[in-house]
Amino acid sequence: MLYAVTKRFVGSLARAVYRPTVIDADKVPATGPVILAPNHLAVADSFIVPLVLPRPVAFLAKAEYFQGTGLRGGISRWLFSSLGAIPVERGRGRAAREALDAAEKVLAGGGAFGIHPEGTRSPDGRLYRGRTGVARLALSSGAPVVPVALEGTDRLQPIGTRIPRIRPVTVRFGDPLDFSRYDGMENSLPVLRSITDEIMYAIAELSGQEYVDKYQQPGAAAA
Repeated sequence: MLYAVTKRFVGSLARAVYRPTVIDADKVPATGPVILAPNHLAVADSFIVPLVLPRPVAFLAKAEYFQGTGLRGGISRWLFSSLGAIPVERGRGRAAREALDAAEKVLAGGGAFGIHPEGTRSPDGRLYRGRTGVARLALSSGAPVVPVALEGTDRLQPIGTRIPRIRPVTVRFGDPLDFSRYDGMENSLPVLRSITDEIMYAIAELSGQEYVDKYQQPGAAAA
């Protein structure tokens, strides 16, 4: 109920002000488990994807967004919590595993879950190598993966900017990717790497970004 109310209010306001262009949203299954895998250019990315789709979408979010104090901290905590975000602490393997366990519960319940394969946002607009958490989720849940390309969010909210500017934003959805051919191979690192690379190449084709075959390090750009 809280998600629906927040999404309707925030979504209506955002669409009225920013007027995002949404392309091929009908490629996202209307029901059943699905993983959304967008590129990551700005903090606002995790809000924009759920706001342009009719069904609820849960996302991983930095634990810091839930731990702030004062008015700003309260607003951040309320906004991320009410939109279904799942907190994760960076640099702690167990915390990351717990976050993925929570994601698996969302998918097991037939929900939609969003994850940025890059792990943290790009500092220069290029697309960086994906981490294999998205592949693990795809194999453990059996859910299809929909690649998503966000364009313009780095100009909407440049690094160091707290309040989004009014800039054109485009959200483009790709064809769902089915990895059922790898059933039972979730412990194979080469398979996980292959799946992740396939997802990243699909995102690159949608976004037109230059691909960089190396990891973007957490902390290099606040996500």
